[in-house]
Amino acid sequence: MRRGRRRRWLVDYPRAVPLAIFMLVAAVTIVSVFAIERGERVRESAELNRQAQSMVSAIERRAYSNSSFLRAGAALFGSQEEVTADLFRQFVSELRLDADYRGAEGIGWAPVISASQVEEFEGELSFGKIGMLRVRPALEGNPRRELVPILYLQPDTLRNRRALGYDMYSEPVRREAMDQATRTVRPTASGRVVLVQEDGNEESGFLIYMPVFDGNGPGRSLKGFVYSPFNAGQFLESASELVTADAANVRFFDVEGSERVLMAQTAQWSEEGETVEREIDLANRRMLLVVQSTRDNALSPLSMITLLFGLAVASLLLVVARLLTQQAQEDSKSLEWFAQQNSIRNSLTRELNHRVKNTLANVLSIVSLTRRRTDSLDEFAEGIDSRIRALSATHDLLTQSEWGTTPIRSVVEVELAPYANDHDHTVIAKGPATELAPNDALSLGLALHELATNAAKYGALSCSGGQVSITWTLVNDTLARIEWVESNGPRVELPSRRGFGTDLIEKIVAHELRHPVELEFDPNGVRCTLLVPVREPSEFALRSDRPVATRGH
Repeated sequence: MRRGRRRRWLVDYPRAVPLAIFMLVAAVTIVSVFAIERGERVRESAELNRQAQSMVSAIERRAYSNSSFLRAGAALFGSQEEVTADLFRQFVSELRLDADYRGAEGIGWAPVISASQVEEFEGELSFGKIGMLRVRPALEGNPRRELVPILYLQPDTLRNRRALGYDMYSEPVRREAMDQATRTVRPTASGRVVLVQEDGNEESGFLIYMPVFDGNGPGRSLKGFVYSPFNAGQFLESASELVTADAANVRFFDVEGSERVLMAQTAQWSEEGETVEREIDLANRRMLLVVQSTRDNALSPLSMITLLFGLAVASLLLVVARLLTQQAQEDSKSLEWFAQQNSIRNSLTRELNHRVKNTLANVLSIVSLTRRRTDSLDEFAEGIDSRIRALSATHDLLTQSEWGTTPIRSVVEVELAPYANDHDHTVIAKGPATELAPNDALSLGLALHELATNAAKYGALSCSGGQVSITWTLVNDTLARIEWVESNGPRVELPSRRGFGTDLIEKIVAHELRHPVELEFDPNGVRCTLLVPVREPSEFALRSDRPVATRGH
């Protein structure tokens, strides 16, 4: 039962079933790809969080290391009466900044001086150097009582020499960081600045200051600042290299209140992609790190393999299902053809049985009437023979049409064929194309045979110049009128007794046609009017073209 139902689905929906199978497999594939991509996103998000945390840890480690160095420098310089160039160089060399201090410009010393000490400071700054170095900005253009100019900055590179003599306390962002470091006595980072070393370049940077005091307790005085300048881009890049082999997509912000100031970003940064934000406490200052996923919007390799494999399977199943539906359709058509042929055989058997009975009944009636109207055995045999031959001729005509409908003209031509080519008389047959059922054609054939036989013996067909006219017209869609008219023959006398032909026409033929027959013995020629039903009989195809399987396009 289930198998039959499945086959009906294949037959009733030959295009929908393969398409539904394709859509189902495609949907499963898409769901699988979605699940894989979701898992990839979860994994990527976890990896992004891990990477962000690692970046924060790397930056904070650098900040802690720098703070430790600066605290050590503050302790050392605070215990000395004077911070000399040799002392400073020795201190910095012990730190091994090249190995442990990547991302920073170095370590510097900036003493706190008054305006009256500027000349003395410039002499110390210019000692051992070519040319006189001045404090910047000059007091003439920017008068101030307290200055914090840079005296030493190691390593001693051409880039760092550009910063020597610069009064950091003259710039508001640096001054704010130094004041806060003085109050908290802790390493303190500044906001975004452009380092003096950049010499016109606008790259962002920041500094970390550690105050150095002369003495201890409430009476101590501020001696100066040991500090580290940082190029923000190099600092960020060096931190990201500690986390991944390739540079990560990172942005670095200085946060002041609700405002974010971009310090640096890696070259790979784009405006699209998942991001993770982490706050950083960088030397007593709040900053923000934003790490972006490096994964693009394309499907992962596993998703692509799953998608391609799923579509391939769906396409294959579509082809297989289409072939199955075509086969099911062909099988269904074959079964319908066999059922049709079986029905035709059964119907033909019933029809043949009915026709045989009718034919035998007609034959028995003919035999009975012939026996009563003949006086000798020869006359009886001759009458029986001619009438059976007429019945056989009509049967042959019906066989040629495979017992379908038969034109009136064909019945007329068959029954009057022996007289149609005789030049001594004329036979006229005219009327519209009208089809008769098999039984009605047989009855009409018997009537025409009797009329023609009578005309050949006693009427218009028995003499030269005689004429027989057979015309038919449609009374309506279901009835035809057929008129037999003889003319130019011997004068007709009313018969003294009823003959066989009269009984056959008025009894057997009228009964079979279910309409009365008008037979008139006019002196000028016999006239006969028949009403024949025009109806569509059951059509039986002895052969039905077996459906040829066609492949769908």
